[in-house]
Amino acid sequence: MSREPGSYRDRNGAVYCRDGEIFRGINAKALANWTHLTATHFFQDFTKRGSIVPTEMVSEPDWGNSAPPWAAVLKHDLIPFVSYPYEWTFGMLKDAALLHLELMLAALEEDFILKDSSPYNVQWHGARPVFIDIPSFEVLLPGQPWVGYRQFCELFLYPLMLLAYKRVDFRPWLRGSIDGISAASLQPLLSLRDLVRPGVAMHVVAHNALQRRYSGGKGNVRGALADAGFDKGLIVRNVLNLRKIISRMALGSSKTAWSNYARAHSYGEADFAAKCAFVRSATGSRRWRRVWDLGCNTGTFSKIVAKHANYVVAMDGDWMAVEHLYQSLKRDPCGGSILPLVIDLSDPSPGQGWRGRERKPLPDRGKPDLTLCLALIHHVVIGENVPMTDFIDWLASLGTALVIEFIGRDDEMVELLLRNKDEQYDDYRLEVFEALLSEHFEIRDRQTLKSGRRSIYFALPKS
Repeated sequence: MSREPGSYRDRNGAVYCRDGEIFRGINAKALANWTHLTATHFFQDFTKRGSIVPTEMVSEPDWGNSAPPWAAVLKHDLIPFVSYPYEWTFGMLKDAALLHLELMLAALEEDFILKDSSPYNVQWHGARPVFIDIPSFEVLLPGQPWVGYRQFCELFLYPLMLLAYKRVDFRPWLRGSIDGISAASLQPLLSLRDLVRPGVAMHVVAHNALQRRYSGGKGNVRGALADAGFDKGLIVRNVLNLRKIISRMALGSSKTAWSNYARAHSYGEADFAAKCAFVRSATGSRRWRRVWDLGCNTGTFSKIVAKHANYVVAMDGDWMAVEHLYQSLKRDPCGGSILPLVIDLSDPSPGQGWRGRERKPLPDRGKPDLTLCLALIHHVVIGENVPMTDFIDWLASLGTALVIEFIGRDDEMVELLLRNKDEQYDDYRLEVFEALLSEHFEIRDRQTLKSGRRSIYFALPKS
């Protein structure tokens, strides 16, 4: 059995993976909260609608000496593919924040509260956010403040403000710090005009001043709040205020290079239809357990393959293209089987956290048995300077079937990439690509497109 690290800062329990199942050992305090939690209406309702991961108490597995004795063991339903907030779009982080606030309001009505307010406590079933950290729910004590407020601001509110108010991407900030963005870091980035934007004065400026006041550790914030008559009503009003602010946040008319791909790709109508038909035929040959769509753009081919797959992880480095995909999936029947993520293949999310295992690199979270790699290889090899042999080797290491498209040197997109390059990538040629592909894969089907300037292949890994 291998241990899957959960939150190392929480002493109430730990998460384990065994034989493909997820268990959580909990201590006596967490067990008492669990017992009361299962009797609440909100917990049952949110679980039924799929917004809280289905969980049950089970007998403790035989863990030998690899785990301490727990007061109880919970078993969680599996999440199809784990992702992290620095891989989400603006809309995904916003919807995760709104789910957290909705859970807070419902819990408060039955005298519960969420002690933690981290987006790492949310995962996804396709385009639906799911809360997974059950021990975060605790019985609300008289005079108890919302201790997760600062964490909510730093990991939800401030990243959303950064992109909505300043057009600055929050993902590098969250990838660089598990604690998010502090008020002290955000405030210098705000102009005088920003001070009148919703939530800035109260949740950034005032919050920053309060943190500086108590930063020396001489004051007892919890004690001061209790002495001042802090009550549940104040928490509710704060949560309602945050919900109003976040609900109204929007990106405006932001555009990126590939955000309009569905209408601005370089294919003529007949060639694009032929490409779709090839993908449909190749992927319809069997049922796929997990598919990766690399360079998914706005998800045209993710949606095609989703009809033949249990789950599709759709990835692209263009955050606005993925945002368009996410918003479309929220209205689409296949939205529960496609997970959109912002991932740059030339710099994917590494293993991070304690021993590099709290947040895993991409392949360790679940390799695909089918990978779509359409209109991508020229961006990786020429645009990102990754040797073609390395890229094909990496695809082969996944043990995946492959639908891959080669973009020839005479294609206008390759000509554009080469225009300002000193290195002309003389090995970027169809015959070299086919030789490399044939080393690792058995080519089952091939079709030329755009008058021979592009070729698309369906290949299976060699045993």
